[in-house]
Amino acid sequence: MRIPSTQALRALESFARHGSVWRAAEELHLTRSAVSHQLRLLERDLGFELLQRSGKGVMLTPRGRKYANDIRKALIVIDDAGGSRGPAGIEGTLRISCTAGFASLWLCTHIAEFQEKYPDIALRIVTPRKLDDVSDASVDLFIAFGDGNWPGRAVELLCEVQFTPLCSPVLLNKIGGLAEPKDVLRAPLLHLDDFEDWTRWLALANVDNPDCERGIVFSDMNLVFSAAITAQGIAMGDELTCRKAMRAGQLIKPFDLSIKSPKSYFLITDFAKSDHPAQLAFAEWLKSRLSQTYTAE
Repeated sequence: MRIPSTQALRALESFARHGSVWRAAEELHLTRSAVSHQLRLLERDLGFELLQRSGKGVMLTPRGRKYANDIRKALIVIDDAGGSRGPAGIEGTLRISCTAGFASLWLCTHIAEFQEKYPDIALRIVTPRKLDDVSDASVDLFIAFGDGNWPGRAVELLCEVQFTPLCSPVLLNKIGGLAEPKDVLRAPLLHLDDFEDWTRWLALANVDNPDCERGIVFSDMNLVFSAAITAQGIAMGDELTCRKAMRAGQLIKPFDLSIKSPKSYFLITDFAKSDHPAQLAFAEWLKSRLSQTYTAE
């Protein structure tokens, strides 16, 4: 197994993250010439070019950037293998914007796991007014619900969503059960922002001439599910964010029929920030934790 110098790999990782030799030298407590020397030695050991001239400075070649990204992940794994503390150098403040429903119903029930693994990262979680809003310049990373069209941003699909009616067993008993889809119209329908989800589900269920615009419209998913849990009506929900309430028996799924949402949850960052170690660490944890949620029995 041929492994390059760890110091040279750290120099490459730091240079890739900062985009300049002097910032990498400052972070590693080395001189600029020492960082440059490490990068030249690494190129020689690897047998391909990592850097190319750009005006008066230097930048990574496409192959060099790919290699640096792989090395960053490897260094995180190596350092993390030494104990439960966060990898060396991964610290600072990470400001995350997350839709209110996803934040309260899923993220906030797991976030301590990330904080325990990365205690040197100070998290700040905010919620936007709109589910697809990624306009806050102070935010490092967005978890948004939309169609995936955010031009000029790095966009990664987190999970697709299937919606189905969910209601409290108390309400189910109150209205005498739900034998067939049209029976949902015996209870108030609970909506988020508009009537689209209920309109699509009732059409798929072949319910004739439904009055989809009946019931209560809320501006926040937390309000929708609070009303559903307290037997105020029937909500359209997904099994990811509602899993805890369903397992606790607070919400039940009366029908197996679901509709695929035209929108999904995405992870969005600025290209200039997308390779920051704290963001990479959070993104990897988030995707891994979501995968565990979907595969859990």
